[in-house]
Amino acid sequence: MDKIKIGVVTTSDRASQGIYEDISGKAIMEVLGEYILNECTYEYRCIADEQNLIESTLLDLANMECDLIVTTGGTGPASRDVTTEATENVCQKLLPGFGEQMRAVSLKYVPTAILSRQTAGICKKSLIVNLPGKPKSIRECLEAVFPAIPYCLDLIGAKYIEANEENIKIFRPKA
Repeated sequence: MDKIKIGVVTTSDRASQGIYEDISGKAIMEVLGEYILNECTYEYRCIADEQNLIESTLLDLANMECDLIVTTGGTGPASRDVTTEATENVCQKLLPGFGEQMRAVSLKYVPTAILSRQTAGICKKSLIVNLPGKPKSIRECLEAVFPAIPYCLDLIGAKYIEANEENIKIFRPKA
């Protein structure tokens, strides 16, 4: 089984300054650990909400050949929320269905989900997925979109993910 390299990026001015602990980045690694059977290596970054910094971090992780890069934070309508713009700038292809699905699921829980600007896209051979900032929302959104992630990685030439079918059902078309 291939070893999977996953980039985890928390964009938060306060967490990056140590004002509070980054529980969102940890939540991403916890959920992915439940879903993925492969051995995983995590490249973790906690950075400020600065678009140039976010873009350079995403590009660095793609150049490190991360198969999957998952971000948390910076997807709302506030002026400091620029993760979506950074993701769009570094991706060669956007996959808006990820954001649509995450918003649809989140709307079951909170009416403010329509304010979310989460997206996903392909940067080199990495899939970048923007998640919300709260651990509960991270779990709900990953549960909604992860079933498509392994096949997406197959299509872009990333490593093959084996999913833990006891925790998440993925979809790959029959050959």
